[in-house]
Amino acid sequence: MPDLSYQLYSSRNHGPLSETLKMLAEIGYKQVEGYGALYASLDDLSALVDSLEANNLHMATAHVGLDMLEDEAERFLEIARAVRLEAAFVPHIAADQRPTDAAGWRAFGARLDAAGAPLRDAGIGFGWHNHDFEFKGGAPGDQPIDHILAGGPGLAFEFDVAWCVRAGADPLPVIDRYGDRIVAAHVKDIAQAGEKQDEDGWADVGSGIMDWP
Repeated sequence: MPDLSYQLYSSRNHGPLSETLKMLAEIGYKQVEGYGALYASLDDLSALVDSLEANNLHMATAHVGLDMLEDEAERFLEIARAVRLEAAFVPHIAADQRPTDAAGWRAFGARLDAAGAPLRDAGIGFGWHNHDFEFKGGAPGDQPIDHILAGGPGLAFEFDVAWCVRAGADPLPVIDRYGDRIVAAHVKDIAQAGEKQDEDGWADVGSGIMDWP
């Protein structure tokens, strides 16, 4: 049975972090995944570590901005050591910064690969987390996700399955193609059309249209 972890970004609008962590511990979670705002300052980091320890939770994985890795690698390593991080993933690139062709996406993959070198040198896994745009603009095998992973052969892959489906792609061939690089997956559901608009169309697992079985 894989380790189940809770992405804390899911609760970003729902009260103090300390209350979220307490709730997660009470319902049986052992692991959480972090995101950038939680460790924006060293004061935030200290409070985060204390709260994780108080609730016997481990931040095994985290999302980190590419700019932080490129500009403040040592600081992120300090964060990673403090929370005993096992792997980190860059989760996004803004639309106005996205490459427009295969060569650009391959170069972006190489840039990611280089940015993750200090983490890998420290024994921490590193890779990319997808949204929908990586599965658009080309046939399977010739999409941005393929070029990112080809350009960055050292990258691990955190596969957000529902974002892939939202893009209109079939996740099963993606798993077949990159199963040896998928080290984590995001599990969520897609609501029926017109529902859950306040949640950007996402739904609780099992209540939407995803064929999870």
